[in-house]
Amino acid sequence: MPTTDVVVTGLGATTPLGGDVAATWDAMLAGRSGVSALTQEWAAQLPVRIAAQLAVEPSEKIDRVKMRRLDRSEAIALIAAHEAWADAGLVDAGLDTERLAVSIGSGIGGAQTLLAQDDILEASGPRKVSPHTVPMLMPNGPAAWVGLELGAKAGVHSVASACATGAEAISLGLDIIRSGRADVVVAGGTEAVVHQLPIAGFASMRAMSVRNDEPEKASRPWDKARDGFVLGEGAGIVVLERADHAIARGARIYARLAGAGITSDGYDIVQPHPEGLGATRAIAKALADAGVAKTDIVHVNAHATSTPVGDMAEIASLRAAVGDHPVLTGTKSMTGHLLGAAGAVESIATILAIRDGVIPPTINLDDPEDGLLDVAAHKARHLEIPAALNNSFGFGGHNVALIFTRP
Repeated sequence: MPTTDVVVTGLGATTPLGGDVAATWDAMLAGRSGVSALTQEWAAQLPVRIAAQLAVEPSEKIDRVKMRRLDRSEAIALIAAHEAWADAGLVDAGLDTERLAVSIGSGIGGAQTLLAQDDILEASGPRKVSPHTVPMLMPNGPAAWVGLELGAKAGVHSVASACATGAEAISLGLDIIRSGRADVVVAGGTEAVVHQLPIAGFASMRAMSVRNDEPEKASRPWDKARDGFVLGEGAGIVVLERADHAIARGARIYARLAGAGITSDGYDIVQPHPEGLGATRAIAKALADAGVAKTDIVHVNAHATSTPVGDMAEIASLRAAVGDHPVLTGTKSMTGHLLGAAGAVESIATILAIRDGVIPPTINLDDPEDGLLDVAAHKARHLEIPAALNNSFGFGGHNVALIFTRP
């Protein structure tokens, strides 16, 4: 077992449910959906015309001049990171920035910038392309901007593992602190690709829900009538800190990041292993890394995208790795699928569930699949949670399991 305890001291988010952590959490507990119809002109021709868009536009928090230099994914990463930094009490705290690292990823990166600037290139020629194009579209842009604004000098890292990105970035933060390279790591994920090309591509794969007339009911994990995920956008950031460092400065501690497990399926570029074998191994590795017994895991924030194959493959992996006893939730039923930010926002939900002793509901679960485990459906459920698991899986066969415990 590792000898270095790592704790969570700050949280930040901007999501389809709210412009910060408090608003997002309140909406989750109330079972509100962040999914709505797309009213943009470009959406009219698409087979999928719904998405979970940000509740608060980044331009409401970042001035117009600065926004012109930022891709949307970078802007929301900065918003979430500054919230987490302030929440951790690190503003003007005199932190040694040579002991500060950043680990923030994105599944797709600055696609909106790439597509917009290509339109400008085609319409008006190369001289009209923005000089900020490359820093805006490069996949390490969100991590780089956060590192620059916080002054991080112990390393800035950008993970890209599709829908497992946010969780893997947090796992990397855990490794960085355990290695002794940093005392504090700002970690998480961001994504902002609600745009016609990604939607058209996912729709062509038949991966997305086509409930265009019922957007709020479209994301329905484990329901027999589920027909695919709903694309969302958002960012989630946590401040990870060496426990003795946090205690020495009198920081509030939300939870302990006890362990992580990472595996790969070696099976298919988009489909999970039908029996969830890679996920099972990731969960088992996380339990061993955390030194936590499977019986202590009483809650799971599941990956649960609302896809026909993935949802029940995850149930098979949970039954094999943990057992039948945990209470599950699928918060993507409310946020939609935030891709590279999903694991980070769902980690925040897991941490707050531990803190408050309450599990946010899975909405739209009207006709549960046979063989489903216990799910907090329709309304929040109060439960004492000594330890909880957050699962994240991504195209390419990426599997990440994170275990959080009470501090």
